Amino acid sequence: MEKTVFIFGHKNPDTDAVVAASAYAKLKEMLGQKNYVAARAGHLSPQTEYIFNKFKVKAPEYIPELNPKTAFYLGGECATVNENTSLWEALKKIDSAQNQVLPVVDDKGYYKSLLHYNEFAKNVLLLMNPEKKTPVTTSIDLIMKTMKAQPIILKNEKEIFKASILVGSSATESFVHKLEQHKSEQMVVIASNRPEIHEQCIDAGVRLLVLTSGHVLSKELRAKAEKNGVSVIISPYGTSSTSMLIAYSTPVIVMADRSIPAVQADDPISKIKPLLRSSPCRCLPVVDGEYKVVGVISESDLLREPNVELIFVDHNEASQAVEGFEHYKLLEVIDHHRIGTLSTKNPITFINKPVGSTSTLITGLFRENKISIPLETAQLLLCGILSDTLILKSTTVTEKDLEAVEYLSAITNLDPQALGEEIIRAGSSIVGRSAQEIVNQDLKEYAEGKVSYSVSQIEVDNTRDVLGRKKEFLDLLESIRGSSKRAFCALLVTDITKLDSIMILAVDEKYKSLFTYPKLEDDVYFLKDVVSRKKQLIPMLTELLASAEG
Repeated sequence: MEKTVFIFGHKNPDTDAVVAASAYAKLKEMLGQKNYVAARAGHLSPQTEYIFNKFKVKAPEYIPELNPKTAFYLGGECATVNENTSLWEALKKIDSAQNQVLPVVDDKGYYKSLLHYNEFAKNVLLLMNPEKKTPVTTSIDLIMKTMKAQPIILKNEKEIFKASILVGSSATESFVHKLEQHKSEQMVVIASNRPEIHEQCIDAGVRLLVLTSGHVLSKELRAKAEKNGVSVIISPYGTSSTSMLIAYSTPVIVMADRSIPAVQADDPISKIKPLLRSSPCRCLPVVDGEYKVVGVISESDLLREPNVELIFVDHNEASQAVEGFEHYKLLEVIDHHRIGTLSTKNPITFINKPVGSTSTLITGLFRENKISIPLETAQLLLCGILSDTLILKSTTVTEKDLEAVEYLSAITNLDPQALGEEIIRAGSSIVGRSAQEIVNQDLKEYAEGKVSYSVSQIEVDNTRDVLGRKKEFLDLLESIRGSSKRAFCALLVTDITKLDSIMILAVDEKYKSLFTYPKLEDDVYFLKDVVSRKKQLIPMLTELLASAEG
């Protein structure tokens, strides 16, 4: 896997976060920077999904967590070898392999076994054992290719068989005796310039006669060999080298280790560590979902930096980051919220400005880099700003936002007011949606000292439907609060027609007295003129908790 930089918004992304990630990845691409990938850790809200569908843009990749996976530690491309390749050719390939191992695959590329030096040495010792003659599994074609032999007569050369090897170096009478002893076997005879031995082999109908050192067969014997179905090849090597090369002509699958399991690219590192420890070569082949080899991972690979780096947009809070982010290097943060609890081990690019939308900042980066904004990206950025600023009516709106909207509307030829009303409507209905989906759609976690809490926000064109389901929302908020041991969990419901909000609150008893806002009914507060969680509600809650600490 090549090094990839994922660009993430917060865990439960709103439109601005998803748009900012998508647009910033496009900017990186247009700057000639490779492998920057827009991602999201949560599902798209109805509004965000509507926007990406409307402008026919692919939404950022859904990656719910980034706990260390095998794929993140893989090196470059991995060499493989077909199972029917000779051991000799496979060993040439393994010498250049980074991990000194070679996955063996079938004709379709599926993993079969792993060739490593431990297994190779064990199997070769069995072949070379002088006290026990072990047949060599091979084919005439593999023998011929291994020693670059000259074919003279070939019969069934592709067929794999168990070859009994006999060297025709003894006296003729002694050799004939040996030949007789092995006549039931599929014999491969290695002989130099000895016509009498050649003739005995042809008469006996051996499977293959190998002539060494470039020696040739007489025309008479060639005709007899043709008649008796004996294959004949000429080796350019002497007898000893030819004998060795025949042993190395066996298909690599015979010499490879079938006991080493493959692991999946998305397997967590915690799962493969014990498998690596038990592997005799401290390596494991890595396969994709189709069981095709994508790499090899070793224990030493786990000691280096993973092939993943991160950029955060629209937040700078550890509690809002994708799960597992702490395992990776953070390169940049681009945000318009308060500075939170995030810390890094290395210096990073940190852009944080008091504007109404991160999409405004991304628009500015295109312009600062003198990069023209593609139409579909400009359309998304315009939606991102209009969504996060409630069509420029939020208290967070700045001159930078107004300028960005004017610039983007000129590029897209879209009317900001009409577009804003369209996308707000697309995300304002709660009909047919579960309380869990609505609360988690844009939930953010915060911490003040030792106190943690969460605030979700939705935008509606009236609050009647939400109040009608108050118990459902309150029960869910209380369940989240109890399981996470937070001081309180709130749902901020913003009325986009009146530019006010209500807040449904599940709160620990010891913090209940802090909330003195006007009550609409039990556990529901009215927040006049409050539309921004970032600029209005969170500062209010911060002040409340600070007074409680005091």
